[in-house]
Amino acid sequence: VEHSHVRFLGNLVLNIWDCGGQELFMENYFTSQRDHIFRNVEVLIYVFDVESREVDKDLKYYNTCLEAMSQNSRDAKLFCLIHKMDLIPEEQRDTVFKTREAELVRMSFPLKVQCYKTSIWDETLYKAWSTIVYSLIPNAEALESRLDKFCNICNADEVVLFEKATFLVISCATAKDRKDPHRFEKISNIIKQFKLCCSKCHTQFQSMEVKNSKFSAYVDALTNNTYIMVITSDPSIKSAATNVNIALARKVFANLTNN
Repeated sequence: VEHSHVRFLGNLVLNIWDCGGQELFMENYFTSQRDHIFRNVEVLIYVFDVESREVDKDLKYYNTCLEAMSQNSRDAKLFCLIHKMDLIPEEQRDTVFKTREAELVRMSFPLKVQCYKTSIWDETLYKAWSTIVYSLIPNAEALESRLDKFCNICNADEVVLFEKATFLVISCATAKDRKDPHRFEKISNIIKQFKLCCSKCHTQFQSMEVKNSKFSAYVDALTNNTYIMVITSDPSIKSAATNVNIALARKVFANLTNN
């Protein structure tokens, strides 16, 4: 078992236990280490290899894991990743995923499980991790409420709150529907690459403003632990007004993210 600690939003520290999936390790988890591993768990993330040739054994281990969770951490949140979906022909992916998901939901009852199809080659893994981390934020509803109000004040099409270190999405408020469901993940990758370029030039990324004939986008530090992105399509909204609104919102969001 590999242990790591990830600081998220400044005060939230994630203690991550990465348990290898080899058969010898799995047997050990459920016998001599059972109570040690499964006690006081907040979130369990179980990863299935969609191309595994031992599906029955995989499900057997998962069922044993569920029993251990029910005994030691009944209130934990449960997530399953159906991984390596890129190896499945595109036209079959939805069918394969829905079949696996239905089986896992049935097995997990009365525990509730959320399933995601993931791959390292697209934005799905980022989306899954954003959702999982979001579930751990204690004041997520308050953040969403404030972000909705901020979106209305700015007359923005969309406002997105990112965690500073990982650039995972914490929350968003959308006033106008967007066609691309993976836009946050793509934007996050673009910003992270730009930040990397800045560091290579021995400078730090602080903010960014992008404009074209259809929209204006503002990315700026909001608190010590977050960045905010504001998207507007109304040409009458001046850059100065948006920047002032971001500056005025900093204290409010600093109080929320530090609690």
